[in-house]
Amino acid sequence: MSNQHPELTPLRVTLRRLVFAALVALTFLFLSWESWAMLRINGLTPLKTAIFVLFVVLLVPIALSFWTAAIGLVVQLRGGDSLDVSRTLDGPSSQPLEFPRTAVVMPTYNEDPVCVFAGLKATCESAEHTGFGPDFDFFILSDTTDPDVWLREELAFAELRDEVSRPEALHYRNRRENLERKSGNIADFCAIWGERYRYMVVMDADSVMTGASLVNLVRLMERNPHVGIVQAPPLPVNGRTLFSRLHQFAAAAYNSIFITGLNFWQGGAANYWGHNAIIRIAPFVEHCRLPKLSGKEPLGGSILSHDFVEAALMRRAGWKVYLASELPGTYEELPPSLIGYAVRDRRWCQGNLQHARLLFTPGLHLVNRIHLWMGVMSYLSAPLWILALVLATIESLKETLGKHPYFPSQQTLFPTWHISVQHRATLLFVAVMALLMLPKVFSLILHLRNRERAAAFGGRLKLSLSVFLETLFSALIAPILASERTRFVAGTLVGRNVKWQTQQRDEMRTSLREALGRHAPGTLMGLAWSGLFLFGAPRLFWWFSPVLAGLVLAVPVSVWSSRATAGDWARRHGLWLIPEEISTPELLQRLQEELTSARARPWAAPRNSLAWVLEDPSAFEVHLALLPPAGAPNEPLHQHRLEGLRLKARLQGLHTLTSPERRELLLDADSIRLLKAEAPAYSVAS
Repeated sequence: MSNQHPELTPLRVTLRRLVFAALVALTFLFLSWESWAMLRINGLTPLKTAIFVLFVVLLVPIALSFWTAAIGLVVQLRGGDSLDVSRTLDGPSSQPLEFPRTAVVMPTYNEDPVCVFAGLKATCESAEHTGFGPDFDFFILSDTTDPDVWLREELAFAELRDEVSRPEALHYRNRRENLERKSGNIADFCAIWGERYRYMVVMDADSVMTGASLVNLVRLMERNPHVGIVQAPPLPVNGRTLFSRLHQFAAAAYNSIFITGLNFWQGGAANYWGHNAIIRIAPFVEHCRLPKLSGKEPLGGSILSHDFVEAALMRRAGWKVYLASELPGTYEELPPSLIGYAVRDRRWCQGNLQHARLLFTPGLHLVNRIHLWMGVMSYLSAPLWILALVLATIESLKETLGKHPYFPSQQTLFPTWHISVQHRATLLFVAVMALLMLPKVFSLILHLRNRERAAAFGGRLKLSLSVFLETLFSALIAPILASERTRFVAGTLVGRNVKWQTQQRDEMRTSLREALGRHAPGTLMGLAWSGLFLFGAPRLFWWFSPVLAGLVLAVPVSVWSSRATAGDWARRHGLWLIPEEISTPELLQRLQEELTSARARPWAAPRNSLAWVLEDPSAFEVHLALLPPAGAPNEPLHQHRLEGLRLKARLQGLHTLTSPERRELLLDADSIRLLKAEAPAYSVAS
């Protein structure tokens, strides 16, 4: 077998895209025509026209998603995709494989060091077991601004270096200035260390990867020299709350056919998801520098969602970007609650809406433009969906409560009879719901036809029940997420800029008060909407009941789904199991062992970082050894400020210093030494 990717001619991928486009277009045209024909039966109005426009706009991503899943099912039933880049690992290389030095980079921002370093250690050990360990270096690229978390990172790093077999392979640095967020963090790495490595594997703070997966990513790049990025699909794991368990089950059960379907039509113009991917550093540095958008944030300035854009720029430069759908062994974690998920979603919303300004960037591949557009629509569809439902409500109430004008004008000799559209409306509703729900049925079929595959989800009966219950829950939270995203879109459009926040990963039970504060507007809207139907048009209430139920029950659903007790109960009863829970991979076992061990370490618990450095000699030495370079000489005003902060610490106590003030002092080696020398004059424990 050749060591080159089997996509030998553009014709094969072009034909695939044409087939896919034809299926999407036929579905879109048929349902659009049916909608138009139904709406014009009793005469068009501006309201009906607006409903039709919204319907056709929202129909496009639904049709794209459906046919992606349908094609994915067919491809998997036929034994997989012959053009998947992972297939190049099946045969021997025509040349001896040179294994280049590769950097594994983990950007982190105010994350819990217990989770970060437990995952890093598990990944390092797994890489060592492959025999290629000496070819990988690991970098913790900290943008942490909280001084207490920063010191814990340093102590955890120092301890990890003492425990691994190759401490020289581990590197840590904390940036003095967090310019351009994560993309700036990666760019800073490339500027300082990039020339030493041919590739970098980018991970998130919650990512873990098997050594075999790391090695295979490098092998894929070596065997395909025309490829700039290979994205490995990460699988969510370790969810305990009901919310996270439901989402990780959905990813494990449904994502396979979607990813296979994506590969069918996107070919070498795939997307980059920002983590769990390998990047060829030289073309990345040369071609993937992000542009600055004109105007102010949130829609201008620095690009927040960098990954889609970097993939598009890499492809524009002639380098292929692939999704390795058949590459296992990469994992991530999900937010444990609906509110935690929404916090992350808020950041993505602003970043994706910025992509609307890049859709017509010269030279971008058509598939990359589609990716950018789909990213925009993933958030813009929420307010459009709610608007469509509101307009449909108004039109339905008019039809139900209003009087039909049988003689619309005095010149009309014969009456214009009202024609019921209920039958056609029902068929159209069923057709759209089929497009939305059938992908889950496709996935279930794929798993049920193979006993071993079904057993990995707890067996055929438990799998079927899990899919059914997950579908109900998804229908319940869809209106909640739509209302949240509508608020996010509105906030972005009126100029509210998102703050760079740490992602919630550990269980944090949503309190009733927190849920009320977050979901009360949606709940009130749902109650008012329900009352409108019950008193004005009871027959229509049942048509809208799935949406209304989600809005009205938002508070209890948000609270209940954030509980680990509910998730643990589901696991004990065999619901929403994933293969990694039936047979836990060695990497995830080591991760759990390291998490348990790390939580008992001295650096696991938060403390006043400045006091810690001054009273603990080992912390003092570690911090000074890892302190980032001072850079340009300090200005006199800055020196006076540091003197003032030291005086404040001496006269009022360390506890009176704010978090930013402690960080300022910890960034200055001279200040630390002076405070250390003065320690007997005051209590560092204060």
